Order: sequence, then structure tokens, then C-alpha cells
Amino acid sequence: MRLGVLDVGSNTVHLLVVDAHPGACPLPAHSHKAELRLAQLLDDDGAIGPQGVDRLVSVVQESLQAAEDKGVEDLLTFATSAVREARNADDVLARVRTETGVELQVLTGEEEARLTFLAARRWFGWSAGKLLVLDIGGGSLEIAYGIDEEPDAAASLPLGAGRLTAGWLPGDPPAPDDVRALRRHVRTEVARTVGEFSRFGPPDRVVATSKTFKQLARIAGAARSAEGLYVQRELKRESLEGWVPRLAGMTEAERAELPGVSEGRAGQLLAGALVAEAAMDLFGVERLEICPWALREGVILRRLDHMESV
Repeated sequence: MRLGVLDVGSNTVHLLVVDAHPGACPLPAHSHKAELRLAQLLDDDGAIGPQGVDRLVSVVQESLQAAEDKGVEDLLTFATSAVREARNADDVLARVRTETGVELQVLTGEEEARLTFLAARRWFGWSAGKLLVLDIGGGSLEIAYGIDEEPDAAASLPLGAGRLTAGWLPGDPPAPDDVRALRRHVRTEVARTVGEFSRFGPPDRVVATSKTFKQLARIAGAARSAEGLYVQRELKRESLEGWVPRLAGMTEAERAELPGVSEGRAGQLLAGALVAEAAMDLFGVERLEICPWALREGVILRRLDHMESV
């Protein structure tokens, strides 16, 4: 069957269409996305403003049309941290439902971490052993660890690249004092979580998903996306530590000139790098591998598992 996943994230609204059936690898058939940066559109009271809601409704309508055009049989829809934590989340969800007919399922942070972990486990397989999975989104950082398909520990922290950029790094380039303050904040938040995971022992493999990690790996020398999904890509902590001060000294336009960095994500790259560096350092990770699958694929795999069990 042809499945669609509509992901209302903190940075983008992304429709992924795949051809799939239980027991088989989902094959991408179409991708449609629009950058909204909802995590950066919250007002002083933590609500998504009228313009943001208007744009969200419009993009959901566009995505529905794209799903229909591509022959999607079953559309799975969900929203993550930007909607989840908005003060007017109920009103936003009600308006999307009224004007588009779409009932967005709002995932908890832990659900995000668990579904992303499932995707990474399926990608790397059982031979990967104990997995530590890191995922930096626009609104949150997800961490999960385990040896099975369900992680033994999962956590979500409010350390998304978009959220932190909007709240902590107003300058372009940012002021050194602001960068230091954000670095301290990120490390304090991550350090509070390390103990939940360290009691399970060291992982056999550390993997990362998300656009932020992919871009950081690319500027550190990883293969281009055009070389395909199956090329191994990694990020070394030593390389990342060398890039953080360089990114801090660049303007947004200068970062956008780096290989693999999109113009829409360039402004968030420094905050994302600070989160990635803190996570790798505090969890004792020298290198990690980039996983092509993430939350959307986890949602698809869970749906296929449910179909198989019925």
C-alpha cells in the first residue's frame, strides 16, 4: 500500500510518501515539505501567532492535496514539540481539524524518542547491539538507549536548535557572551539526564538522526547526500569541537555557504552544534554514525507492525 506521513515539526511540515507492506523496507515515493519554523514563531506568552496558524493550515491543505495526487491510501499525521508546547495548542489543533479535516496526533517527547529509536534499530539491525540514539530537532533533543526495539531509557529535553537560537542567540553573528551562556545552559540540561542512561552501561553503537546532525557531519567531511542512503557517514567529536568556534564567528549568510547547509537551517546550526557537542562530550562519545531513518520512518514502521499483527 502507499502510506503517507505528515510530520508537523518545529522547523518544517513534511509529507513523506512511501510504498510499503509488512515485512518489507518502506520505499520513498515522494517528499513534500515547507519550512515554517514554528519553534521560532511563538510569541512572548508561548503561543503560535495568527500568521503562524494561518500558514500551518495552508501547508497542511497543500500536503493533503499532494497526498491525494500521489495516491496515498493511508495518511498518518502527527505534531511534535512546537505544537505540543504552544500555550494555544488546543486552539491550533482545533482550527487545523476544522479547516482541513486533519486530526493531528500530538506526540510526547518520549514517544518521539521511542519511535526514532525503533527506526534506528531497524536500520542498523540486531548486530548493532546496544544503541544510543540522539536526535536534535527544532524544538527538542531526544535521547534513547537500549538493546531491543523498545528502548530501556528515553528522554526529551527542550534543547532544539530552533528554540535555542530564538531564545539565546539574537545576534548575527552572536555575541561571545551569549554563546557561552547558551553553552552552559545546554550542558547543565544534558548533564541532568546522563545518569538515567549510564546505569545501563556503555552502548555498542552511537547513532544520530536529524538534519542538524547530517549537516554537522557534512561540514566535517561526510559524504554528500547525493551519494545515497547507504554510504556510511560519521561525525567525530574532535571535528565537531573544531567547528563550534568557527560557526560562532560566522554570520548566518556565511554558514549558508558551507557544504550541505541549507539557507533555512543556517541560522540554527550553531545552537545545534552546541547541543551535539555537549551530548557527545557528556555521554563520552568519540564518534557517531548518521542514521538516514528517523521519526517519520519510525511512525511508518509502527503502523506496518500494527497491520501485520491484525
